[in-house]
Amino acid sequence: MCGITGMFDTRGRREIDRAVLTRMNESQHHRGPDEGGLHVEAGVGLGHRRLSIIDLSTGQQPLYNEDQSVCVVFNGEIYNYQELIPELQALGHVFHTRSDTEVIVHAWEAWGEDCVRRFRGMFAFALWDRNQETLFLARDRLAVKPLFYALLPDGTFLFGSELKSLLAHGGLARDIDPLAVEEYFALGYVCEPRTIFRQARKLPPAHTLTLRRGQPVAEPKEYWDLRFSLASPCTVEEACAQLNDKLSESIRLRMIAEVPLGAFLSGGVDSSAVVALMAGLSADPVNTCSIAFDDPAYNEAVFAQQIADQYRTNHHSETVASDDFDLIDTLARLYDEPYADSSAIPTYRVCQLARKHVTVALSGDGGDETFGGYRRYRLHLMEERMRSAVPHSVRRGVFGLLGRVYPKADWAPRVFRAKTTFEGLARDSVEAYFHSVSIMRGPMRAQLFTDRFRSEIDGYSAQDVFRHHAGRAGTDDPLALIQYLDLKTYLVGDINTKVDRASMAHSLEVREPLMDHQLVEWMATLPSELKVRGKEGKFLLKKAMEPSLPNDILYRPKMGFAVPLARWFRGPLKERVREAVLGPRLAATGWFNQDYLRHLVDAHQSGARDYSAPLWTVLMFEAFLRNVLDAPLDQPAIVAELQGSR
Repeated sequence: MCGITGMFDTRGRREIDRAVLTRMNESQHHRGPDEGGLHVEAGVGLGHRRLSIIDLSTGQQPLYNEDQSVCVVFNGEIYNYQELIPELQALGHVFHTRSDTEVIVHAWEAWGEDCVRRFRGMFAFALWDRNQETLFLARDRLAVKPLFYALLPDGTFLFGSELKSLLAHGGLARDIDPLAVEEYFALGYVCEPRTIFRQARKLPPAHTLTLRRGQPVAEPKEYWDLRFSLASPCTVEEACAQLNDKLSESIRLRMIAEVPLGAFLSGGVDSSAVVALMAGLSADPVNTCSIAFDDPAYNEAVFAQQIADQYRTNHHSETVASDDFDLIDTLARLYDEPYADSSAIPTYRVCQLARKHVTVALSGDGGDETFGGYRRYRLHLMEERMRSAVPHSVRRGVFGLLGRVYPKADWAPRVFRAKTTFEGLARDSVEAYFHSVSIMRGPMRAQLFTDRFRSEIDGYSAQDVFRHHAGRAGTDDPLALIQYLDLKTYLVGDINTKVDRASMAHSLEVREPLMDHQLVEWMATLPSELKVRGKEGKFLLKKAMEPSLPNDILYRPKMGFAVPLARWFRGPLKERVREAVLGPRLAATGWFNQDYLRHLVDAHQSGARDYSAPLWTVLMFEAFLRNVLDAPLDQPAIVAELQGSR
């Protein structure tokens, strides 16, 4: 795992300032503390920070082809590189290293832009071809690894693994994109391809971007998309056998490393399944890491220990105080743009623990999206059955009225919150799902923002992101549609963002066997009844793992990786949240209704309402303004803090 960065003169061959490129590269030192390298020639500069995982002795980057006319900087892993090497050798390519990185330069020579279709892995890379005067950027299918870019007014093109490397250049304007703010307060993250800054973009999942000197910058090009056929005729037994084979293969590929390797173990189904299969593939005990909480309501340590005992792993566990909120400013600096998933706190801590023992850790991320595990999936399907029974025109009128007049019951389980149910039934499927996953729903955002801000977004809604993806989903199956939406939004913008930044802060590589694109494609061929059946999510995964995991692991209620925000904001964080939310930094933007912010704080702290999630979202936006927007150019405090965190 590494960090990449660089700049390219799209108009000519202006000299690259090596000092600026070095500053951009060093801003990501935490992503690759082992080695650093630059490639500089007329009009092109590439930077790389290396975390050595494979081919420790000869895998340095930038890495070149035989005559050094092709150069690449690469972040990630190509898991099938050992299969591609003999194929490329048969085409006449000569390898000088044993690294997966060298596969990229030769694959480019052999197959051009289509090379990415041959790669199985997580990756973001930039490749310079001097003979073709072409810069080629690519990102993996499910956006496990990040890639940011910006085109400056003078024609300079910047790219990097993190936004901080673009900011370190000094030429990127820090103008905030109001549409990104709308997305953030709706969902808790800024959706691809937008970033919080107007000038910068994220390369979307499964996209490439080709730049040719002297030509206008083209739009990114998609090379893969997931299609839900749901047509496989296999039985449950056949599907279980195939799933075990595919999971084992995915995990085996991700266990290739020349450094200590282990796994996260939360005690949930996904991580327990990964550890169980790793144990069957390893001659030595698996290294496992988990975080325990001192609040029993958030502590799954006993379940993690149960799996560790069953498979005799080398288990490492640490207890984190449930009021571990000192990370707020650290997280704001780490994520570079507003990010409001509070589970980033325990994720940061488990990565910190894991790095003490291993350099590579396998995770269970992506299991909910792939196998149908979220509770919201089951609730959505229940609502869909009700929606299908009543015409939309009737539903919008009747249930819309009931939703407006029925009292809100935050304290009740969602299935018993009639107001929420009525609001959902009044909407169409996409609108209802967007409503269900929103942190601050439409009526709240309408009160949160000032007239000035609403005029700046000019009618834009974050719901438009869901509409766009729904129009490309190619399915009307209720479960498949929302799985597709999550794969394009939540998995990319929330889950993968959280894990990448938290792990890279500690120079830890995290690999994702449940997001193997071939596994995901195969799961998309199976009927939805094999994913959610009745009240049981992850039906097939649980069935397949019954011989390997105890029922009290497979079928216990899902806990999640959460922190007690509601209690924090009424207790140890009471004054801090009030000062931040009602302080001068948010007020100075002119975007937020101060009376409504005061209502959120007062109502929550009095116990009248649970506004913990909206307040955390506001709190992290204020932390972004202080720690990133107003930060110095080279952000030395951030670099020092990230280096010191290890």
